[in-house]
Amino acid sequence: MENEPLILIEEFCDYYQVDFDFIRSLSELGLLEITLIEEREYLHQEQIKEIEKLIRLHYDLNINLEGIDTIFHLLQRVERMNIELNVLKNKLRFYEGE
Repeated sequence: MENEPLILIEEFCDYYQVDFDFIRSLSELGLLEITLIEEREYLHQEQIKEIEKLIRLHYDLNINLEGIDTIFHLLQRVERMNIELNVLKNKLRFYEGE
């Protein structure tokens, strides 16, 4: 994440019309990483897709921060399990082909 473009959080909040404290709360929960450069806070561009999901959960579905935290971790777990399932399927196909 070091060399990727950074987005000033204030600009991000203005663009998405979200509260700065919401972004800070997500960071405190460990759901996103904030980079501090010369006393200004930035988000990594790579995180934008995930942050958009979190914004929709909170603002569109009215899910509180604790619920977002739970959902986020469950979605990550499902994603890891899907990756593992695909690896196992590929191994099975390899051995079935023999």
